Amino acid sequence: MKNKVTIKYIAQELGISISTVSRALHDAYDVSPETRQKVMALAEQLDYNPNPFAVSLVKHETKIIGVLLPEIATPYFSMIVKGIQDVAYGAGYNVMFFIADESVEREKNILKRLSINMLDGFLASLSIETTSTEHFQKLIQKGLPTVFFDRVPDDIFTSKIVQDDYQGAYNATEHLIQQGCRRIVHLAGPKHLQNAKQRLQGYLSALEKYDIKPQKQYIIHSSFSQEDGFRDTSIVIGMKPLLDGIFAVNDRKAIGALHALRRYGFKVPTHVALVSFGNTPIAEVVMPNLTTVVQSAYEIGAKSCQLLFDHIKNPAMEPQTVVMPSQLIIRESSLRGRS
Repeated sequence: MKNKVTIKYIAQELGISISTVSRALHDAYDVSPETRQKVMALAEQLDYNPNPFAVSLVKHETKIIGVLLPEIATPYFSMIVKGIQDVAYGAGYNVMFFIADESVEREKNILKRLSINMLDGFLASLSIETTSTEHFQKLIQKGLPTVFFDRVPDDIFTSKIVQDDYQGAYNATEHLIQQGCRRIVHLAGPKHLQNAKQRLQGYLSALEKYDIKPQKQYIIHSSFSQEDGFRDTSIVIGMKPLLDGIFAVNDRKAIGALHALRRYGFKVPTHVALVSFGNTPIAEVVMPNLTTVVQSAYEIGAKSCQLLFDHIKNPAMEPQTVVMPSQLIIRESSLRGRS
């Protein structure tokens, strides 16, 4: 097996000191252009690759960031990953991904075993089960720059990237009202998650503006899956007075709602108008196409990564919350009078 080329070997070949080779490779000011050119030429000829761990000791950085995701199977989080990777790799960083699989216990175990000396920074989005953030507090107290995205805690003073969940939900609900809906069901997310709470508040604010009294039985909290959407809609279909609109917390629950409505003989949007949140690829595939609020998944990933790099470069930087604007895309599922 071919021996790995070292700085010592390059120094011996050129008849100069190891420290001079090291400084030349790091473009130090006190190395002559001629010496630097010789070192770089031989390093390229020998296919020299620096030891990343040795470099990290010298520069006090690893060029690696960690990313904790609640899950990875959905298009939404896949696009967030794409945004993070593009920015990180463009800046010369590698990324270590950790998947909690929507389990707070797994989330805690990941953080417990995390070697912060191997990371320059950390990005995180909470699992569905996370109600206490003590394990994140401990991580931040160790001095690791940390930025939260999408599902963020409201009790940790650090930078965050979020969607404008309130305004997006408000616009979606107002659109249903403007289509003539008055008995609007909200298929809500988990009560404790900040983004789900903001979407619920946007829904309630739109009802209040139009003097529509919210009905407790029309707000159903559950998880984010298609199965939840189907089950929740099956429950409210039998309620009196009969619903005429649904605002789902995400596209997956909206798809579940659509299947349930069809199962029980309801036409969308003629009988029940339907809007959701996410604008994932499936929104344009199902029939009728879903009216939905755009979630800027790629941009959330990219901006959260860039914000993390800002904190890495400037540890004294004050935390900030970046709110991504929401946009309602109107399609067939909410336009009343169409079948």
